[in-house]
Amino acid sequence: MSAVEKVEQNMGQLPEQVVADGGFTSRENILKMDEKKVDLIGSLGDDSSKAAAQFQRRGVDPAFYPDAFRYDADNDTYICPAGKVLPYDGKEKRVGVIHHQYRASAAACAACPLKPKCCPTAARGRTIVRTEEASAVSAFRAKMQREEAKQIYRQRGAVAEFPNAWIKDKLGLRQFRSRGLLKVAMEATWASLTYNIQQWTRLRWREPVTPGVV
Repeated sequence: MSAVEKVEQNMGQLPEQVVADGGFTSRENILKMDEKKVDLIGSLGDDSSKAAAQFQRRGVDPAFYPDAFRYDADNDTYICPAGKVLPYDGKEKRVGVIHHQYRASAAACAACPLKPKCCPTAARGRTIVRTEEASAVSAFRAKMQREEAKQIYRQRGAVAEFPNAWIKDKLGLRQFRSRGLLKVAMEATWASLTYNIQQWTRLRWREPVTPGVV
């Protein structure tokens, strides 16, 4: 059962908004929250840095990264810096995204003088992948560019990270001392209960402030 489903089970209704870190912000979760009409605030990573690292390992010159290839929308093809055409070569569907693949012919790349810079290790022709994300994912990315959403996300650290740091530092719970899911869950429950009682005590003993009195 997901955390949102547990909230619904405990409270009798879904939350209006959920703030999650990058580890839980995936296309799959974005689609699920959109289906449930829950406003998801999170950090969805950009795959461009991973792609750049892959091109670097393959020895591709930065001048021949995907942004150097021109997309021809009328013919649904790509044009490489040498003027060669990369026709459509199929697609791969994943959750929340479709990867459209375009591939040049092996003969055209083999005869191209730019091959050592463009695709030095490719046995077949150079490929380009065009990403088409689901509308809900695109809308999420646009939302997270707005300052209001960024401001909400910045509050997550103080709320979510401090309890973990307190439990590690004050209780010394940096690793579980028992084995088995049930015993580990008991340890986590006692640690969480201790933290909650400590916070309740701190807030309960705080002197009340009388309005208008300084």
